[in-house]
Amino acid sequence: MILSKLAAAASAGGHIRFADLGLDPDVFSIGFFTLRWYSLAYIAGILIGWWYLLKLIAQPGSPMARRHADDLVFYATLGIILGGRIGYVLFYSPDMLLAPLRILRLWDGGMSFHGGVIGTSLGLILFARRHGLNWLRVHDYIACCVPFGLFFGRLANFVNGELWGKPTDVAWGIVFERTVEMLPEPARHPSQLYEAGLEGLVLFAILWWAFWRTRARYEPGKLVGLFLVGYGVARFIVEFFREPDRQFAGTFIEATGIHMGQWLCVPMIAGGAYLIATATRRRTRVEPIAGAASVA
Repeated sequence: MILSKLAAAASAGGHIRFADLGLDPDVFSIGFFTLRWYSLAYIAGILIGWWYLLKLIAQPGSPMARRHADDLVFYATLGIILGGRIGYVLFYSPDMLLAPLRILRLWDGGMSFHGGVIGTSLGLILFARRHGLNWLRVHDYIACCVPFGLFFGRLANFVNGELWGKPTDVAWGIVFERTVEMLPEPARHPSQLYEAGLEGLVLFAILWWAFWRTRARYEPGKLVGLFLVGYGVARFIVEFFREPDRQFAGTFIEATGIHMGQWLCVPMIAGGAYLIATATRRRTRVEPIAGAASVA
């Protein structure tokens, strides 16, 4: 739907005005209750990721059974929400610590993917220890499901008209609202859609190929390593097209020419590369949690 509206607006000539796309952050409102596309993006990412996880663990050599997958959803969801929110506060808006009640206002937006990764990882480690599972192999399987959430989340960012890109003259540039104090407002890169494509579709394709067409799932850490490197590189590249975070104006981060999101991706890429490089030495005979035969 979004792509068709973009094509129709572009065909009219000139840059696309976001207001002409007819997108509304709210799905519907009933009294005091408002359902937002951003909330649906989280729900869709979790539910589709859970469905895909069931497909993965049905294959030989799975590190967990179906009963574990159902329980895992709770840990992952809690890690995403708590880690994402706390990460946003610490990395992007530490001033919120002076008004703690603002931290609880999740409906106002403000989630950090890097914080969500940390929170989810901690949740998965606790989950694996509780059930006596190999935590790194559990991470491998979860990593294959994350691109669904990234894809829907970035589409929701676009519908919300937030996290736009830098000014541009490209034909597909979009004039978002309230991006500058003085008119006329410049056309900007739809960097949210760039991220949806790279972090969602492309990253999913890479992990799909590695899981279904190679034996990477039998080398603990390789799939999660591919995810970390793939996401880190994609985010690092797209940040060159995104508008810098205003709260870092005049700071060391702005002086380096590297955005906060890029700085946070550096350890992700390094850690992912290490996991990939050392995955083979962690290769052992895989005894499946569910099923009969061992997998060599």
